[in-house]
Amino acid sequence: MMSFYTICEELLQTDYTERQQAVSRSDVLSILQKDRLNSDDFFALLSPVAASCLEEMAQKAHRLTVQHFGRTILLYSPIYVSDYCVNSCVYCSFSVEHDFPRKALTLEEVAREGVALAKTGLQHVLLLTGESPRHSGVTYLVDCISELKECFASVSIEVQPLDEEDYARLIESGVDGLTLYQEVYNKEVYRSLHLKGPKRDYLYRLDAPERACKAGMRTVTLGPLLGLDDWRREVFAAGQHARYLQQRYPATEVGVSFPRMRPHLGGWSPSEAVGDRELVQAMLAMRLYLPRAGITLSTRESAELRNRLLRLGVTKMSAGSCTAVGGYSDPGGSGYGTPQFETSDERSVEQMRNYLLSEGYEPLLTDWPPMLGRDVFDGDEEATGA
Repeated sequence: MMSFYTICEELLQTDYTERQQAVSRSDVLSILQKDRLNSDDFFALLSPVAASCLEEMAQKAHRLTVQHFGRTILLYSPIYVSDYCVNSCVYCSFSVEHDFPRKALTLEEVAREGVALAKTGLQHVLLLTGESPRHSGVTYLVDCISELKECFASVSIEVQPLDEEDYARLIESGVDGLTLYQEVYNKEVYRSLHLKGPKRDYLYRLDAPERACKAGMRTVTLGPLLGLDDWRREVFAAGQHARYLQQRYPATEVGVSFPRMRPHLGGWSPSEAVGDRELVQAMLAMRLYLPRAGITLSTRESAELRNRLLRLGVTKMSAGSCTAVGGYSDPGGSGYGTPQFETSDERSVEQMRNYLLSEGYEPLLTDWPPMLGRDVFDGDEEATGA
């Protein structure tokens, strides 16, 4: 049976440089007049010459976002329950190579974390762990979810790739969303960054979002970790991956995210720097290509940049985030673990909520309102900030 791997292999063999050099500004402006874009159009919007059309792209991206999602932003926070990991990844604080006191929360501690975070008013939480089947296997995850469901209306997961049967078990326990980054779609680069451990299995990770869709996951979010390889190739591959899942699993809401490298334990530096304008171009091109896909923007990015990106296609933002185990109920205490990476936007949930309201957006703490997905754009608002 064909999987996205077959398509990805073809993408990796594409001569990106020659194709992108053939794109003209008039090509880009013509694409912006289309109602529906194909993969060639998406490719052109990621080209260097398209960077001169960011304002035009931003105007249309904003209109499409309001049309399909309304003026709303879903707020959520991550909750780390374990930082044990068996993988050696050169860019991650949780890598098995790093020597620091590791921790897996007891169920009582998970409950305390949930209660502490729920006091902010948030009802969406993303459960995260390092990749260690021994310390954060499926049974442990099911037990953690049981505790968190007492506090939150929606629990999503960002954990090691699993079999379809395991995803089905987690869904039955109350999970309704999966976030899983391929990290880097370039297979050769992938192997050079993941030195040992189960994560070296490129194909198993690549096919995991599809296994979750088959199991009946309500939402799936994917994407590359920008900075590990050429960002244009990576974003193009992620867009094709999302489109593939949208077409084959229409019952699943497919979203994308564009995390960039942040400071972390070990200090490894990315080979491909991705600036703010490049991030903007990636986000705009994705919104124009996949107008119904959710786009997540995390606290990896600064408050100033997240404010500027608000109107350019974002539908979901984290707030009041902590990336260390035990960080909500015991901040700075003996139970406070090593952060997976440093956050940049330090605003609390209340501060984020107030900012969104001041900008004319509705901060959603619970779930998407019924109106979303309908044509709610009134046609009189323009985007800014590109």
